[in-house]
Amino acid sequence: MTYFFNWYNFAMPIKRFLVLFLAFGISACAAFAPSSTPTPALPTSTPVPPTATPPPSVASVNGEYITVAEFQAELARYKLAQTSLGITVSEEEANKVVLEDMIAQVLLAQAAREEKFNLTESELQLRIDSLAESVGGAEALSAWQSAHGYDASSFQITLKRSAEAAWMRDKIIADTPTSVEQIHLRQILTYNESDARAALEQLNDGADFDELAALYDTITFGELGWVPRGYLLDARAEEAAFTLQVGAYSDIIPTDAGFHIFKVVERGEHPLSPDALLTVQELALRSWVAEQRAKSEIVLVP
Repeated sequence: MTYFFNWYNFAMPIKRFLVLFLAFGISACAAFAPSSTPTPALPTSTPVPPTATPPPSVASVNGEYITVAEFQAELARYKLAQTSLGITVSEEEANKVVLEDMIAQVLLAQAAREEKFNLTESELQLRIDSLAESVGGAEALSAWQSAHGYDASSFQITLKRSAEAAWMRDKIIADTPTSVEQIHLRQILTYNESDARAALEQLNDGADFDELAALYDTITFGELGWVPRGYLLDARAEEAAFTLQVGAYSDIIPTDAGFHIFKVVERGEHPLSPDALLTVQELALRSWVAEQRAKSEIVLVP
């Protein structure tokens, strides 16, 4: 399971909201679902500047603190989510994943404020009231908050920051192009190296690539379709495929899936498939966070 950028949609039904809040915490970007965040407006307030005596924190991001309390609450939810999925993670890995995800969220939220996005107090309260009504009342929501490490104030902070970050996420992915440079790819895929060697020898002797591909895969006939950079899971396979000229085929490329021989059928700008678009959007988000992180002042508390 990838924890990076799994933001919940605040408009979703309360049961689903609570399940996802519990499972993925306060991060929100891999789903890439349209959000229900309001139209940006001029801010009516600004974040409280850091005080001379900062709160107990695990990190500060451009002066904005990630407190120990919210980190521990988020860490507990993350561990519980992993356990429910049958996944075992070490304490070190869990700490790293949660902290990096929270830093990314703060960076997104800060960027949203810079873009003049503002969730007003009344809009925030409407969200909380709707959640309370859906879950069975204010007492039921308060009980859930307490069970998961929140008080009323920290829950509001979490909701507001998540809404800000979700708005910025949507802005980033909205700017992602839907048509990019791609290659139209076919492959001969075998599950042992000797078959791959035999296929390559036949190709070198003049055999037709598409006919051989169909022999090894009677369902797709080796057709992979249009592929953008970043879409193939194996970096070596991607590099081999994208260096090919149109009509050329590769040497044998071993991956976890088997032994591949690629052929580029066409090359050029082409609309992204829905699945490839999600990949490109995630890459855009990761790149944005990496760039923003590099130019930000992030202080980790030992």
